[in-house]
Amino acid sequence: FTTLLYTIKFELAMPLPAKEPMYCAEQIKIPPALPDILKQFTKAAIRTQPGDLLSWSAAYFDALSTGKEPPVKNRFEPTPDSQQMTPGLLSVLHKQLCAKDTVAMQELKTMWAQLSLPTDRLEEILRLGNFVADVKWLNFLALSCTSLESNLTDAVTLLCKILTKDPEGGPASIPYDLFKKLYTYLAEVDGNITQEHIESVVAYLDNDAAKNSNMIGPAHFTHAFCPKLTG
Repeated sequence: FTTLLYTIKFELAMPLPAKEPMYCAEQIKIPPALPDILKQFTKAAIRTQPGDLLSWSAAYFDALSTGKEPPVKNRFEPTPDSQQMTPGLLSVLHKQLCAKDTVAMQELKTMWAQLSLPTDRLEEILRLGNFVADVKWLNFLALSCTSLESNLTDAVTLLCKILTKDPEGGPASIPYDLFKKLYTYLAEVDGNITQEHIESVVAYLDNDAAKNSNMIGPAHFTHAFCPKLTG
């Protein structure tokens, strides 16, 4: 009992912990832009579904603070695996890099990692295109489309959908000169399509492009009369 009394007296003699400061609503200043910034960030994160939220968030706010294109999908894209490469994520990369003809290898790898895309898929595309230091962006994008699709026609269709300035659901047309350049590149990388066949595709589409303000879309190269892109 004597020990208990001593303990109580000792604890009573101890100084009380400092109280947390109290603030009233008038003292708390919330930056006017903060609610909208957080709202837009939340919507972007939900649409994009990044595999590594912290890494993606750092890239998102860095892009906003420097006036660059943030790594955000245009719309929600349900996928079973957050680290899977998808058309939506390829579109995100294109929005970020489309202003450049060539991209430094390290910059590409950094942006790839920020979207939590699989490293083995990146290395596969780099090997396929024999990229060493600087990467020709449109060539890389075209090869990335072939890695998502089972045949060249579907890959070029996807490429048109990413490159087009038409609204979603539109004809997905792109400049004919760009189409010829990228189709020829992919056909040559494929290795199983003869130069003669490439020229026959181009010869057929020349007429369509001339009638369509020098623009070409999937409806033209998937037409029954057009030679198949795959040879």
